[in-house]
Amino acid sequence: MKKAIQVTETTVFQPEHLFADFEIHAKLKENVAKRKYVHPTPIQDGAIPHILKGRDVIGIANTGTGKTAAFLLPLINKMFTDKKSRALILVPTRELALQIDEEFLDFSNGSGLLSALCIGGSHLQKQVMTLRRHPEFVIGTPGRIKDLIERGALDLSNFNNIVLDEVDRMMDMGFLPDMKYLLGLMKKERQSLFFSATLEKGARELAEKFLNNPVTVAIKSRPTSENVDQDVVHVGSATEKIEVLHELLLQYDFKKVIAFVRTKRNADKLAQVLTAKGFKAGAIHGDLSQGQRQRALQAFKDNRMQILIATDVAARGLDIDDVTHVINYDVPATFEDYVHRIGRTGRGNKTGIALTFIEN
Repeated sequence: MKKAIQVTETTVFQPEHLFADFEIHAKLKENVAKRKYVHPTPIQDGAIPHILKGRDVIGIANTGTGKTAAFLLPLINKMFTDKKSRALILVPTRELALQIDEEFLDFSNGSGLLSALCIGGSHLQKQVMTLRRHPEFVIGTPGRIKDLIERGALDLSNFNNIVLDEVDRMMDMGFLPDMKYLLGLMKKERQSLFFSATLEKGARELAEKFLNNPVTVAIKSRPTSENVDQDVVHVGSATEKIEVLHELLLQYDFKKVIAFVRTKRNADKLAQVLTAKGFKAGAIHGDLSQGQRQRALQAFKDNRMQILIATDVAARGLDIDDVTHVINYDVPATFEDYVHRIGRTGRGNKTGIALTFIEN
C-alpha cells in the first residue's frame, strides 16, 4: 500500500501573464474568454510568449497541464496573420488527436480556419476529401499521416509549423523513424514545437537535429504516483474477482472508474458481465472502430457510464476529468504500464485511488 502524499504547504503559482495580456487576435481572445480561461497554467505562461515570437520551443510537462492550448493558441494566431502558414500536429494516439481537434474547433470558432483529423480507424476517403480543402491544421498519428502522403493525398512541402506532442510516448511506440521521415518532408525554415513529459536521449537527439536554437520550458510537477492512494485487493477465483469488483462498484464513492484488463477479449467480456449486473459499463480497445471508441469515451466523460473497461493500448492518451478510481483488474505487464494506468486518476491537484487485484 502507498498513500498519496498530502501537501500541507505549497507554493501557489503566480503567472506572469493573463490570457488577456497575450498579443493575440481579438477573435481568439473572445474564444478564450468563452472558455472562461483567465490565468494560464505554468506551461502556457512559459511557452506561449516564445511561440508568439516565432521561437522553437521544447516544453517539458506532464499530461493534463494545458499543453494543448500552449501550442494551439499561438499557432492559430499565426494563421490569422499569415494565410499561407500550415501546421502539422503529430500525436501518439487517436484519442489525443481527437481531443486536440476538439480544442482547435473551440479556439478557432468563427475564424474560417480548417483542420483535418487524420487517424486510423476512421474512413480514409473522408480524410482525403478533407485534405483537398487545404486545411491550415493537419492533426494525426504518424502512421496515418505517412499513409496519406504515400497515397498522394498530403504534401508537407508547404508546411512551416510542426508540433510533436507527447514525444516520449511516440518514441516508446516506435514512431521515431516516422517522425524523422515526416520532419524531413517539411519546409526547412519552420517553427518546431516539441512537448513531452520527459526528454530522454532519443528525443533529445531528435530535438537537436530538427530544432533551431530552441527555448526549453520545463515545468516541475509532482510525480503521478504521489497524487494517488495505491492499494492491493487479494482475490481468489475468477468468479470471486468479479464479485469483489461488483461490491466495490456499489460503494458510493466509486463514481467514475477505469478498469484495466490485459486483453481485448477480457475487456468485452467484463463489460458484458457488468452490464448484465445493472452497471453502466463499456469497453475500449484496439479492435473497436474509431466511432465505437469515441462513443464509449464520450459516454464516460459525460457521466452516462460509470465504469470504462480498457486495455493498455487503447488507454494511451486518455485525458478525462474526475476519474475517482483506477482498478488494475488484471495485473499490468510492466512497472511503466502500472504508472501509466494509475495516472488516469489523481489529475491536477486532485487525489485519486488505484486498486490492483492480486489473485491468491
